[in-house]
Amino acid sequence: MLTLAFDTATSVSTVALLRHETVLGERLTTAAAVLADADELLREHGLRQEQVARLAVGTGPGSFTGIRIGLAAARGLAFALSIPVAGVPTLEALAAGAPQALPVIDAKRREVFALGAPGALALRPDELEFAPGTTCVGDGAIRYRTILEQKGAEVPADDSPLHVPWARHHGALAADFGSAETVEPLYVRVPDAEVRAR
Repeated sequence: MLTLAFDTATSVSTVALLRHETVLGERLTTAAAVLADADELLREHGLRQEQVARLAVGTGPGSFTGIRIGLAAARGLAFALSIPVAGVPTLEALAAGAPQALPVIDAKRREVFALGAPGALALRPDELEFAPGTTCVGDGAIRYRTILEQKGAEVPADDSPLHVPWARHHGALAADFGSAETVEPLYVRVPDAEVRAR
């Protein structure tokens, strides 16, 4: 079974092509180029869009615009190809690439998105709670490295692949495939445009 997976929620977008659990190809991209890169991955492996059996898409949290681009792309492809879609939270995919690490996504507004109880939270980086020596990964960990390291975190080098929400993890974590309309974005907080409008 061929799965196309992608995530456009953070500052780095990714797309991957998987056959069952085997990663055929994966690349870094931009939200605007995710479909073009997906098409190139298919061509590189001698495959056609019609052979894709299902989609896995990142649902955020992250950039409001990035999330919307990813979900719109997934809905368009699902409709065109008549295939099911599963949404995967971006924080969970990031965590899957760095087990035991704390995933931290840049939320702008001097905040980060992180996993907490009962789910994703938006908070200031100095409000994050973790044990000394905890590894923090993601673009939020890079941006707020100084604050997190002062709190006792370990943050890998900026160019470490641990900071990337690789689409291969979306493909592996995806479950409950169904209609694209049932995949909901995970914004965590009100979009910036609504804040300005108020």
